[in-house]
Amino acid sequence: MNARITARELFDQLRERLELRWLAGESGESRVLEAVETVARRPSLAGYLNIIYPNKVQILGSEELAWLDGLDSRQRWETIEKIMQYRPLAMVISKGQSCPDDLRTAAEESSTPLWSAPRRGHELLNHMQYHLARTLAPRVTLHGVFMEIYSIGVLITGESGSGKSELALELVTRGHRLVADDAPEFTQIAPDVLDGTCPPLLQDLLELRGLGVLDIREMFGDTAVKRNKYLRLIVHLSRSDEDTATSWDEDGMVRLTGDLGSRHVLDLDVPMITLPVMPGRNLAVLAEAAARTHILRAKGVDPAAAFMARHSHFLERGER
Repeated sequence: MNARITARELFDQLRERLELRWLAGESGESRVLEAVETVARRPSLAGYLNIIYPNKVQILGSEELAWLDGLDSRQRWETIEKIMQYRPLAMVISKGQSCPDDLRTAAEESSTPLWSAPRRGHELLNHMQYHLARTLAPRVTLHGVFMEIYSIGVLITGESGSGKSELALELVTRGHRLVADDAPEFTQIAPDVLDGTCPPLLQDLLELRGLGVLDIREMFGDTAVKRNKYLRLIVHLSRSDEDTATSWDEDGMVRLTGDLGSRHVLDLDVPMITLPVMPGRNLAVLAEAAARTHILRAKGVDPAAAFMARHSHFLERGER
């Protein structure tokens, strides 16, 4: 289902922050802007009045109102009519300026939401553009437990019963933080950033077999949970049988570098490391080590590459 927002929702969400007032066209409160409308479009989501490439939210500042005042009566009415025909989600008059009567009338007749705000035009533009971009950004729900481990966002995945929730609980007891259990939502808020959040229904909750649903905030305090985090690493838990364990032992490179890979999420390839689940393994320590190793690799430190270079140097010295 595509992300969408109505004029009423946008007004309610930004009303207090921007001190918005509804001047006319309240019957158009159900106008909808969907994410699909932002794809392959030259106009932006919000911007100053533009009748050539109309924005979805048209902002009218002093210059735009002065430009309208400079038109003769016929041109002015044709221009206002053309603006309304593009069916913007809303129009906003900045700096609390008085609304021209003909603009108010046209908005009322065409059911175009017309708002006013005391903020300057660039402030309205920044807030509107940021809010709409986040609301309509591509998003996906993944199965797993999303955690903050050593300040980076880590998604723990695996088959049902592989121990994801038990691992998350152990990590919480070790001082790390829970973002979302079972169904974290990820939004691509920038070309290289995936922001992970928890659905309101699951906020602060963690479900474990045998114990049921646990309220992590009530059990461990406010510092044990986090509202959102950027996804940087995926730790996949793989329940290994004997044949799989044997293949791990036989693969020398995996023994050196770890089982590294990536998972495609929306438009990004997220680094992924696979940990085999076997009796006696301390998965919490391994998950912490995986996060620390990822941080080191991001800084350009690769222990496996350093070891192989050291080994090659040792062999070269032995041949001399």
